[in-house]
Amino acid sequence: MTEFPVPATLQSAVAHVTAYEERFAPDREVVERVLPDGASRLLIVLHSGAASVHVAGARANPVLLKMNGHMHGLSITLNPGATLGLFGVPASELVGLTVQWDDIVIKAHRDIPEQLVDANDDPTRVQRVLQLLQAMQRPLESSRQLMEYAARRLGPTRGDISVRALAAELNLSERRLQQLFASHIGLAPSVWRRLQRLHGTLRLLRTAETLPWSEIALRAGYYDQSHLINDFRALCGLTPKQFLQRVVSDSSNTTNRDTA
Repeated sequence: MTEFPVPATLQSAVAHVTAYEERFAPDREVVERVLPDGASRLLIVLHSGAASVHVAGARANPVLLKMNGHMHGLSITLNPGATLGLFGVPASELVGLTVQWDDIVIKAHRDIPEQLVDANDDPTRVQRVLQLLQAMQRPLESSRQLMEYAARRLGPTRGDISVRALAAELNLSERRLQQLFASHIGLAPSVWRRLQRLHGTLRLLRTAETLPWSEIALRAGYYDQSHLINDFRALCGLTPKQFLQRVVSDSSNTTNRDTA
């Protein structure tokens, strides 16, 4: 996998750009569990001299991705608000869906698959996609800055705050805050907060080698260890212990921890 830098002019819309290519033995299939993060994505698959382009909406459940043969493509992670800013489509209309490129863009932008096939390498493909996204950007709505602040405020490192308290802090009704999240992210504020806590937990699992689960739960913003386990299972389909056994095998993070 190769990560490409995002130009400053696109950083309000695009979070990450990654190219991947891998070949599997003819009789081998790998199943990867992709955990939800609340982001929408632009997915480009290159195969047999063709390119398919889709926009995947936010989701709050894991996806089991089957990989075999020759896997080659690009994955572009969008920032909150980007589907509205790029495609004029509220994020709520894309939740849990994967939409074909031609169904979401105007006719003038529908030739990007052919451009990608004609390109000689991934850096050129990335450049062409980013140039197109740059041309598609609409002026930022005033509500987006408010939503971005609210999304950060519900992150695991900003202290625990209820949705009601956040709405009051922003001088908004809870209904209006819900509408902002639906339009720009596609998920309810409470679901977004759960996903931020989940990924805060994952970061701790990678870096906090010997912390007990009870301490990880508190640092990630959970009330207690039981709350962490239940939420982790609901969002990932696995308990934290099962996740570590399957995904982070041989990691020192599994050492000296009480059962979770």
